[in-house]
Amino acid sequence: MIVYPAIDLKAGVCVRLMHGRFDQVTRYDENPAVRLAGFALSGATWAHIVDLDGAEAGRAMQHGLIRELAGSVDIRIQSGGGVRSDDDIRALLAAGVDRVVVGSLAITRPEAVAGWLEQFGAERLTLALDVKADGERWVPALKGWTEAAAIDLWAALDRYPPGTLSHVLITDVGRDGALTGPNLELLAEVRARRPDLRIQASGGVGTLTDLAAAKAIGCDGIIVGRALYEARFTVAEALASVA
Repeated sequence: MIVYPAIDLKAGVCVRLMHGRFDQVTRYDENPAVRLAGFALSGATWAHIVDLDGAEAGRAMQHGLIRELAGSVDIRIQSGGGVRSDDDIRALLAAGVDRVVVGSLAITRPEAVAGWLEQFGAERLTLALDVKADGERWVPALKGWTEAAAIDLWAALDRYPPGTLSHVLITDVGRDGALTGPNLELLAEVRARRPDLRIQASGGVGTLTDLAAAKAIGCDGIIVGRALYEARFTVAEALASVA
């Protein structure tokens, strides 16, 4: 299982949000390049970088900084935030990003996203599906997690049949930044329904046990953010726990 240490960029510095809320921001690092280099020195082979300004504005905002980061450290990068067009994808790939994350457009513009998967290849894109509980249903959250999609998670995934999509990132919004553990039950259901997908777990990781548990249910990757920034464990310890 790949451990993806996370860097969330806002105004050029590393931050973390609580439950994805832009009014609940904690600043951590003034120099994201130093943090990224630290991840690489600790053995991480991938990093997950999000342009939060782009996500909030609905357009790319920090691609220049992401380009600098990609060129500064020998580590593979998965990055998104504000991706709205094939030009955005092309720009990130040209900047040295290995895999581009597409979020709400996977729900609101599935035909376009399906075309991008065909155009760029399924290995170059990750679809990020952020979901909230609605009774017994899991419903994708849109527009900064303030609105709910008209379809549930399973219908959303059905729009990308086996053979068209490889990587999907699942976030339980209610656990994001809370250090309460990932939603293993939901992740296991995604794995059972779509064994063809490479699943990345996101939201709630707080202990090394969380990492091992995600691996045990078949997750292929896991995003780790706040737990690293608050020294709950190190990148090296995280990698060892899933080796």
